[in-house]
Amino acid sequence: MTKHRLSNAALSELPDDVLRPTYDRTALTPGIVHIGLGNFHRAHQSWYLHRLMQSGSAKDWAIVGAGVRAPDEHMRKRLLDQDCLTTLIELDPAGQSVEVVGAMIDFLPVEANNASLISKMSDAQIRIVSLTVTESGYFQDIDSGGFDAQHEDIVHDAKNPTTPRTAFGAMVAALKNRRDQGVASFTAQSCDNLQGNGDILRQTLVGLARLSDPQLADWIEANTAFPNSMVDCIVPATGPNEIELVNTLGIDDAAPVTHENFRQWVIEDNFCNGRPDWDQVGATFIDNIHDYELMKLRILNAGHQVLANVGEILSVQTISGCMAHSLISGLFNKVETEEIAPQVNAVPNMTPAQYIELIETRFTNPKIVDTTRRVAFDGSARHPGFVHPIIHDALADGQSVDGLAFVEALWARMCWGTREDGSTIDPNDPFWDDLVVVATDAKTNPVKWVQQKQIYGDLANEPSFVEPFTRWMALITEKGTEAALERYLGISA
Repeated sequence: MTKHRLSNAALSELPDDVLRPTYDRTALTPGIVHIGLGNFHRAHQSWYLHRLMQSGSAKDWAIVGAGVRAPDEHMRKRLLDQDCLTTLIELDPAGQSVEVVGAMIDFLPVEANNASLISKMSDAQIRIVSLTVTESGYFQDIDSGGFDAQHEDIVHDAKNPTTPRTAFGAMVAALKNRRDQGVASFTAQSCDNLQGNGDILRQTLVGLARLSDPQLADWIEANTAFPNSMVDCIVPATGPNEIELVNTLGIDDAAPVTHENFRQWVIEDNFCNGRPDWDQVGATFIDNIHDYELMKLRILNAGHQVLANVGEILSVQTISGCMAHSLISGLFNKVETEEIAPQVNAVPNMTPAQYIELIETRFTNPKIVDTTRRVAFDGSARHPGFVHPIIHDALADGQSVDGLAFVEALWARMCWGTREDGSTIDPNDPFWDDLVVVATDAKTNPVKWVQQKQIYGDLANEPSFVEPFTRWMALITEKGTEAALERYLGISA
């Protein structure tokens, strides 16, 4: 099959079954700067905007991409070389569909001082600045959840507000420019998997601004909107297999994205400078998204951690593979049903039990090659972010956390750095070396693991959590992971 290099000029030459922009991309003008142009953004927020443009609206809301890390320059080059187009491949057990999205029109230079980013965000045309910078990227203190003003990057940006190194420092600098020039503020919109992600973004921006310019911090609080949101779509990383897949479709795309046939975006309708009508293409605007957040973060995101660590230990490479493994899927269903669901409220048209069934179906999709390695990455942020709040709430309610303690013991076991078959688990956390040391100590003294205050906070002082964790860690160490799974599921004594 002839391959067509993805570009504006080649859109008309793509295979007939490939959906493509029907709007004039040369007529688009920017309205959004998005920081963090990973796969998720391009399969989610960018897709919603693209679909609005397909309907004939939102032409003045095009996306300008940005990054603040040196590796982001590689993505910038790939996307600029193909006119910022992305091929989305929806994978479903019943088949697949392909769509080229064109809502993004530029990608700013990646610079150490973020000068181009600050300049663009200072422009009155930009009315929303959105981010996907990972759950651990918001400079939160692990104990209090408050703003970590002592982090070296924050200290740098407070001392050097015109040449910041973080995305938040760049946003504060741009907001100062807008205030000084009499330009209305932009809406700051987090698209990361955090409960209260807008509130957390406000905390970070206002906290950073207050370190160097308290009056600016007050202006940001009074004039900038920070909508909370819940985002949901399973989007695997792109590797050689995904590149080969898009090539077989007749498209030469250096950065294609595969995704499941499910999307959800629930957004607090709190914008200070206009917004696209995303609700016309499937998003939901609502006044209070708390219950939606908890349902997704606890059942899906925490559920991912239930699966991924034990999958790594047992050499199961994908999430769908974990769901096909009777012991791992048994663990998932039992923990979700008995310990996670009781800490989740129903939302309109969806009970926790129904959502668990939906997630089981989504996770079972073998077409989505979502690796356990990707899902297990950055456990030192994901466990405190997704799993530990459930443990805290269950303990407060006097409920058992036996299964969740087992999940934490399995994470500790993964951090030994070897699988049950003896193969090596490559470093998979920013603090991997430290985790391996503590996990190794936990073989003989399990409580060492939960005494990591930067991860567990005061959970080390909760006997109802520490006791089952210690018991499961000892069993895993003595008998192995499969024996512990069988014990948990009641298959063996």
